[in-house]
Amino acid sequence: MKEAAAGLGHLLVFAFLFCVGAFMVTPVITDVTMAALCPGQDQCSLAIYLTGLQQAITGLGALVVTPVVGNLSDRYGRKALLALPGNPVHPILAFNQTRPYFYAYYVAKTLTAMVSEGAMMCLSLAYVADKVPEAQRAAAFGVFSGVCTAGFVAGTIAAHFLSVSSTFQVATLSVVAAVVYMRAFVQETDRGASLMRDEEASLLLFAPSSSAEELSPRLPPLRKAPSLSEMVALLTSSSTFTRAAVITFFHSLGETGLQTALLYFLKAQFHYTKNQYANLLLIFGITGSFSQLTMMPLLAPKLGEHKLLVVALLGSCVHGFLYSIAWSFWVPYLAASCVILSILVGPCIRSIVSKKVGPSEQGMVQGCITGISSTASVISPLVFTPLTAWFLSETAPFNFKGFSLACAGFATLVALIMSINMRPAEVQPDNK
Repeated sequence: MKEAAAGLGHLLVFAFLFCVGAFMVTPVITDVTMAALCPGQDQCSLAIYLTGLQQAITGLGALVVTPVVGNLSDRYGRKALLALPGNPVHPILAFNQTRPYFYAYYVAKTLTAMVSEGAMMCLSLAYVADKVPEAQRAAAFGVFSGVCTAGFVAGTIAAHFLSVSSTFQVATLSVVAAVVYMRAFVQETDRGASLMRDEEASLLLFAPSSSAEELSPRLPPLRKAPSLSEMVALLTSSSTFTRAAVITFFHSLGETGLQTALLYFLKAQFHYTKNQYANLLLIFGITGSFSQLTMMPLLAPKLGEHKLLVVALLGSCVHGFLYSIAWSFWVPYLAASCVILSILVGPCIRSIVSKKVGPSEQGMVQGCITGISSTASVISPLVFTPLTAWFLSETAPFNFKGFSLACAGFATLVALIMSINMRPAEVQPDNK
């Protein structure tokens, strides 16, 4: 694992800087939105609907673009496309946070996110898969996700001490620095060719009478941008892909619903401010980073991705339900600690599907999983945005402001049930 981490050092630095800039604005954007659209109010249906609309449009763009970007990286290289996510639009709000500038930021952010949303994670995970053998891949995915979460923590801490304008300025500098560093120091991969040579040599050593193709069946490499039918064929080519797609969809549906409703729920229920948002996100980030950097490398080899996925989804369910019944201002902080388990869902799913394809399909399969997640990101705001606005308004049918959060928890519960029904044999790599 140490050798793999050494080969990924520059990618990890890039990911850290990128996530610092990308997530630094998270604690302040709710207050900026509320101040621009509904000044002096703790509840604003317009802000909730605009946030949901942005998530839906962004998710739709990512659904279409991310699998194509992943497939193009299989042909032209990961590094060549890693600059795509680096299109900061934060300078708009760094200059002014009034309503006209907010709308300009809103439109620019929505358009750029349609292309870049999910691309950084998809391409980076394909890069990791190119560099790391299958036996160490789950731990490597966990380490990469942990570094991204550490960037989230650093960005949240910085936002706690910066003014709103300075937050957007520093976020812009961080994203630009990440792209410059990536172009200067990250080396292009061989798309797993060296790993494949080692694998074929091992197969020939232990089974010389059989061909490598027979012992390690792989999906045929795609030579052009993938069509919808090709993506469907990939996802239905084995029960592993099918179940992973369903689990990813319902987990993302619940998580996106939680993100859509949570900050506005806390604003209405407990009158949270920017600093309280930052404190909550800080707990989330520190806990998630610790889990991915320490627990994932330790538990994945012992428990296996399947058992760890079930435990992580159980934590994700508790996470959502606890938020929904929060009865005091400190309960959301307790709920945030469940991230120590729920944060491991993504690395487990990514590792499971990564082991089912060869090096020439890593970008494609990671893009498809990201696309499934983006599909949920399109649907979730359409469901949870009006639900959240309704139950936070005075016309709610009954007094349960966290109802939309409970519904998000039930969506995650469906993913948990599907993961329990996944047979352990289904998550074994095809080449074993």
